[in-house]
Amino acid sequence: MPESQRPTLADATRGRLLFGGDYNPEQWPEETWHEDVRLMKEAGINSVTLGVFSWAKLEPRPGERNFGWLDRLMDLMHAGGIGVVLATPTSSPPPWMGRLHPETLPRDEDGRTEWWGSRQHFSHSSATYRRYAAAITEDLAARYGSHPALRMWHINNEYCTYDWGDEAEAAFRRWLQNRYGTLDALNEAWGTAFWSQGYGDWYEVLPPRRAHYMKNPTQVLDFKRFTSDALLECYLAERDIVARHTPHIPVTTNFMAVWQGLDAWTWAEQEDVVSIDVYPDPRDPFGGQSGALVHDMTRSQARGGPWMVMEQAAGPVNWRGVNHPKPAGLNRLWSLQAVARGADAVCYFQWRQSRQGSEKFHSGMVSHAGEHGRTFQEVKRIGGELAQLSEKVADSRVEAAEVALLLDWNAWWASQQDGRLSSEADHPQVVRAWHRALWEANTTVDFAHPEHDLSAYKLVVVPQLYLMTDAAIGNLVAYVNAGGTLVAGFQTGIADEDDRVRPGGMDVRLRELFGIRVLHEWWPLDAGEKADVEGFHGTLWSEEIEAADDVEAVIPYKGGELDGLPAVLRKGRAWYVSTLPEPHVLRTLLVDIAAEAGVRPTLAGLPAGVEAVRRGGLLFLLNHGRDGVTVPVPGRHRDLLTGADVTDTMELGRYGVAVLELAP
Repeated sequence: MPESQRPTLADATRGRLLFGGDYNPEQWPEETWHEDVRLMKEAGINSVTLGVFSWAKLEPRPGERNFGWLDRLMDLMHAGGIGVVLATPTSSPPPWMGRLHPETLPRDEDGRTEWWGSRQHFSHSSATYRRYAAAITEDLAARYGSHPALRMWHINNEYCTYDWGDEAEAAFRRWLQNRYGTLDALNEAWGTAFWSQGYGDWYEVLPPRRAHYMKNPTQVLDFKRFTSDALLECYLAERDIVARHTPHIPVTTNFMAVWQGLDAWTWAEQEDVVSIDVYPDPRDPFGGQSGALVHDMTRSQARGGPWMVMEQAAGPVNWRGVNHPKPAGLNRLWSLQAVARGADAVCYFQWRQSRQGSEKFHSGMVSHAGEHGRTFQEVKRIGGELAQLSEKVADSRVEAAEVALLLDWNAWWASQQDGRLSSEADHPQVVRAWHRALWEANTTVDFAHPEHDLSAYKLVVVPQLYLMTDAAIGNLVAYVNAGGTLVAGFQTGIADEDDRVRPGGMDVRLRELFGIRVLHEWWPLDAGEKADVEGFHGTLWSEEIEAADDVEAVIPYKGGELDGLPAVLRKGRAWYVSTLPEPHVLRTLLVDIAAEAGVRPTLAGLPAGVEAVRRGGLLFLLNHGRDGVTVPVPGRHRDLLTGADVTDTMELGRYGVAVLELAP
């Protein structure tokens, strides 16, 4: 279907912000269902996701269908005025499939089978699994495609399966043949002259299974690319089935936050709705920034349009070492933060907290304490406030960002190789540090792929892109030549798309762009070690750089082996930062560079911990602190949450939120 004709999230929301979550009524006696509907209506729930883990109930034996219970639920939801996001149950096959068809079970890199008894126990490359998945999807779409409760399709759940088994081996080989064409091209790309790895027959080419020592890094990189593509094939097969039956109903699958397993840029292009599962740690002092990063990333994958929080926690999760609850008010704060940053749907895993199974200590909107518990009372407040905001907010956009932060899954994958220079320089950690600096400066940020059109941005930030294609490098050079401002962090532009180190240790076009005559050596830092730089300390990394004559500004290292050599270089509108400055220093540096580029914060003069975002003509203010603060808000406004008039300043309490509209 042409892009312009594909359904959107607006076709599901119908002018409202969606509020709800995963509903697993098969875990409960049927008499509980009517009580659930009563509580849902009381809490303002207008959407539930059904069927995510129901394959064994829907198909108790091969080819048998048990739809009666789901029929009753669909009718019950419609009668209660609650829309349904109907899931295909294919993330968790029934035990009979593994017993009758062991080839559908994935194998790890040691060749060990991953058995049923948990979830995600399927081989993405298994023809038998794909056949059964298509059949149950076909029957669900045929049966419920015209049901009035249906609002959206949710395919599978949190695609994250790796497989080193026989069918995956054959599929990987076909993928490589399609990518490279010939063995000579593969041998060249993988650098198999090293360690006598040259392949003379396609059947010698395997997935990167357990090896005696380090594996070929480009083989591992290609296997990650293949896995993302193989899982995408599974998604597309089911998506196309439901789209054929219901071309007017949007389709999604839920990404996991900052998850390395899928190339989300590629996947997002195939989704009608981009959705995410986001679980910041309530004990993390930067949990608010962690959420903002995920929101910015997801909004950018949705091409700036509204997106969906498919899952968050109403309280504690069950998978951290210590699973802390959310303090009073934090659930509301983070829910409204998602709306501020573009979400048109705020949903949870799950509606009612389970009494059995692995997630019985994972919170629900209705906790073990029941409807009188604090969690449900907070959920009711959130539901009421989302209903208040719907008319003003639904289907609106976040104010256009002037800053782009570049991210590429290929660079992330390649930077994780076993033989890397430093395991301390973790790619997501570096990205978070640069995003945090901009978030604390109240500067709205989009994420972008390095080959995207960057012309709309005044500033482009590259925290770290170890691997860069020629097209990406050309794009950055053209951006700066056209008047854009670029700032890049360490370990950028080292390798090409085959993970081949570029001559000089950094592509020559980038060296010329940043004013680097020679990059002599990388000097990674140990955990806790710092590099002394004039005016600050650097962490994680340092580099032995010789600056070119045309460099305009240099901040040097002070002392040690790199004494006097440049830590930060500037040539025209291009900056290179060869270490990770301390947080306050990185923030100051980026604020100064952004200001020179013409970028201004969303709102100036905010107290620490207060976040400001503009969406749809409204100003969202969010206090991430435990103490009340006074916030400067020049002019006259009205708070849509309280109805109060605000002139020039306002008070925000602990975890407080305000949504301000300019007064007439």
